[in-house]
Amino acid sequence: MNRSIFALQQVARRTISSSVRRQVDNKVPQNQKMFQEDNGLPIHLKGGSGDAVLYRFTMALTLLGVGFVVYELVNAAFPQKKG
Repeated sequence: MNRSIFALQQVARRTISSSVRRQVDNKVPQNQKMFQEDNGLPIHLKGGSGDAVLYRFTMALTLLGVGFVVYELVNAAFPQKKG
């Protein structure tokens, strides 16, 4: 039992320590260049079409939330009288 646990620990340690780390490209200079470019777009839309979709989704969700809050406030201000 102990031998199998020890073997499992060695295998796990070997696979973790011998794995090759993936090199990650530094994209910060490219992003800085893109976002500092003067192209007339607001900063929250310079990321492309994905940013535009996220912006519109956020605005729609915000308007929906404001509408729901106003609806609930009106219901609280003018409660229905029971029969």
